[in-house]
Amino acid sequence: MADKPTDQSPQGPTLKEQLWDPVAGFGVTFRTMFRKVVTEQYPKEKLPTAPRFHGRHQLNRWPDGLEKCVGCELCAWACPADAIYVEGAENIDGPVTGADGDAESGRYSAGERYGRVYQINYLRCILCGLCIEACPTRALTMTNEYELADDSRASLIYEKSDLLAPLLPGMEQPPHAMLLGNDDDYYRGEFKEDRS
Repeated sequence: MADKPTDQSPQGPTLKEQLWDPVAGFGVTFRTMFRKVVTEQYPKEKLPTAPRFHGRHQLNRWPDGLEKCVGCELCAWACPADAIYVEGAENIDGPVTGADGDAESGRYSAGERYGRVYQINYLRCILCGLCIEACPTRALTMTNEYELADDSRASLIYEKSDLLAPLLPGMEQPPHAMLLGNDDDYYRGEFKEDRS
């Protein structure tokens, strides 16, 4: 049998190996032992995040309240974690009779389609932002909200109603007709408010 090579000399460990090496190994410990401890006071004191921080997603709206999402499902295709589920549906121009018998418009977005079902599973999402890059209408963006912990799995699957941006003053809750012009005006951003 061949003898295994050893790092030690035939006489045993040297004086340096016996005394200095253990002290040098604890060098980091000794250097930080007398520094002041920095404690994060997270729940009580929340520090602001960086401006470009990737947090919770948000589905944006046009200035008249219509959704920017056209249900193209490109965000779901781009997601490496398969955390996004989108079902598109057709917008309907003109009055539509609802379940309660009232006439209402079937337009939720400025395009031909809209995202009827939109879900993001934050149990799977890695907050990489690839869905944001894939969105052709800038409907999906990321906010600075980072507190996404919960004690139930079902509450971490965000539905469309959880993700939609809130209605600002001057916006109307969809469904309604396009109030800012035609499709081209919306996507170029060259619209004038027309509420006739």
